Amino acid sequence: MRFETPLVPARLIRRYKRFLADCRLADGREITAHCANPGSMLGLAEPGIRVWLEPNDDPKRKLKYGWRLVDHENGHFTGVDTSVPNRALRTALQDRRIAELAAYGTVRAEVKYGQSSRIDFLLSEPGRPDAYVEVKSVTLSRQAGLAEFPDSVTKRGTKHLQELAAMAQAGHRAVMLYLVQRTDCTELALARDIDPAYAAAFVAARAQGVQTLCYGTRITPDGIDLGVPLRGPA
Repeated sequence: MRFETPLVPARLIRRYKRFLADCRLADGREITAHCANPGSMLGLAEPGIRVWLEPNDDPKRKLKYGWRLVDHENGHFTGVDTSVPNRALRTALQDRRIAELAAYGTVRAEVKYGQSSRIDFLLSEPGRPDAYVEVKSVTLSRQAGLAEFPDSVTKRGTKHLQELAAMAQAGHRAVMLYLVQRTDCTELALARDIDPAYAAAFVAARAQGVQTLCYGTRITPDGIDLGVPLRGPA
């Protein structure tokens, strides 16, 4: 998935109200960018860090920049836009590039299911049980090489696990797919200390037949694409 317009580098001044970030462009101008990430962004919102912003000239948007990447300045990047995984994965699913789900020919997004919820992707293929695929963006890393989820308490995430478990118990295929939007991690673990309830729901969902997939990403200022499978949480 390529970014629609070329990204520009900046330095973060501060992130506030979850969805706003003041940044300083290379020419010294200070601007406010939209931050498409409702999580805590633990470790990714320190003042002074190098970031990459996507400009836009859409008259309907109040903010003319969107925060897309954190540049760790060591050759690695983190994608902070939580809408990116679904866009990147839709293409990968349609192109059958996810081996575990390549048998499905029909891909539908945002299909209603459960209790007032929408599944990220519903996959179908004649002769196979439907596959309900929920996607989570992973950006937290507190230990070198190890990604963690979640980065804050997520009651919504716990609900999604419970609804996936119900689908599995009803005879469907239920998949929790974690997309690690960091290029410096090779495995994923649950952040049990941050959200014990989510960790407990994960264990219960696995016991009821929910499958877990974990993939990395390839990230540059040009775009974000599906990477290789990573070791997921036990």
